[in-house]
Amino acid sequence: MDLKQIKQIIDIMKRSELTEFAVEEEGFKLKIRRGANGLPVVSSSYASNAPASYNENVAPAPAVQAPAAPAAAPAGDETGISYIKSPMVGTFYRSGSPESKPYAENGTKIVENSVVCIIEAMKIMNEIQAELKGTIVEALVENGQPVEYGQKLFKVKQG
Repeated sequence: MDLKQIKQIIDIMKRSELTEFAVEEEGFKLKIRRGANGLPVVSSSYASNAPASYNENVAPAPAVQAPAAPAAAPAGDETGISYIKSPMVGTFYRSGSPESKPYAENGTKIVENSVVCIIEAMKIMNEIQAELKGTIVEALVENGQPVEYGQKLFKVKQG
C-alpha cells in the first residue's frame, strides 16, 4: 500500500461517517480509526522483511498516527536489559495529553503491543509500541524533549 492510497482512505474518512478501516497485506497491517478529536488515527505494523521506508511514507499524511515497529534492541553489557528506541526524529511525550497519566513509568509492566509514549513528527502524533515484554526500569527522555532516530527512550528489564 503506498502513500497515495493511504491519503485517499483518510480523505474518504474525513468526508464520510466511516469510523474505522483496516487492511492487511504481505506482512503489512494498517488500521485507521477516528480519534477522540474526530481526526483519523493510523496504526500500522510491518513484518521484519518489510521495507523500513514504509514509516517515512506514512508519516507525512495529514492527521495520521503511525507507530513504527522496530523499537527495541538488546543492550550489550547488561543481562536481561533491553532498550526501547525511537523509530523516528520528533518530540517525545510520555502521555496523550498534559492531563493524562504517562503511558509507561518506572515499574510499569509492558507487553509487545503496549503503547509506551508518543513521538510528534510534523504535527503528527505517533504512538510508539514496546515491541517487547518486560518491566520499565527507567525513562531515559524527559517529556517534551526532542529525540533522534535510534535514541534510547526506555530501559526495560525483559521477562
